[in-house]
Amino acid sequence: MAAGFFCLLFFPAYALAQCPPKGQTENSLQELKKSGFLIAVENQRQSTALSLLPCLGSPDPVLRDGIAFEALSFWLRKDQLDLPTRQALLVKLQSNIEDGKPDKPGFSKPFSALVLSEVARTDRINAWMTPEQRNTLVRITANYLSGIRDYRGFDEKQGWRHGIAHASDLAMQLALNPALEKAQLDLLLAAVTSQIAITEHSYIDGESERLLRPVLYIAKRGLHGEQEWQAWMDTLVAPAPLAKWEDAFSSSAGLAKRHNLQLFLLLLQANTLQSDNKDWALLNRLSLSALKELP
Repeated sequence: MAAGFFCLLFFPAYALAQCPPKGQTENSLQELKKSGFLIAVENQRQSTALSLLPCLGSPDPVLRDGIAFEALSFWLRKDQLDLPTRQALLVKLQSNIEDGKPDKPGFSKPFSALVLSEVARTDRINAWMTPEQRNTLVRITANYLSGIRDYRGFDEKQGWRHGIAHASDLAMQLALNPALEKAQLDLLLAAVTSQIAITEHSYIDGESERLLRPVLYIAKRGLHGEQEWQAWMDTLVAPAPLAKWEDAFSSSAGLAKRHNLQLFLLLLQANTLQSDNKDWALLNRLSLSALKELP
């Protein structure tokens, strides 16, 4: 059975729903927020959580960020969503970031990834995913993060998109999970690395800091040796597609690459300074050397 058809069967009530969901208005959702997202009736809370998923793609930051994300995050962190609901969230949110459908407005995929990071956090704290589900989530996360080409961050009217940051948060929650094996961490690290020194855009909305977090926690797992981290740093600081780093000052793409890499390395250096963790101490030394290579 095709995955898309399965999703329509699995989510008949809200797969094609709108935002606000049926039976709700923006005012009623605001009242729900004022109550601290209190829904005492268990079944109603579960169904409301799932009905809010379409709001993750809303261009209205009040509905998308202030209500849908905040409500789902709150219920997940308070352990108020049961296993069937978490399973449903996992399937639907993965579908949102995995499929090849365009997301021209640019909200649905980033905010699906952000809520998915909260779903992944619940599995990290109290494991409920099967190894196969966890591996699928790692693969989908890595593919989504490495494939992002929409670098829009904050908009004065429509709020955040922030795909790189939100996907990095998902990668971080997975990296923190002790159930992940080295090969899975390598997939995440490669995806993060592919977005650190991009040439298409200069990061100004905190993306570099968010990209750093999964790297730090992957290193903290202690599963990579010194030679592996040296090889990673060598790849990271390579000037390609520039012939040499001095060429960075001759194009906007080169300047963006230099800016993004330098910012990431400075953050890496600052966050690993005087660390007692041997792997972080190693990254501190490697980042200092790499910074000296940049013009």
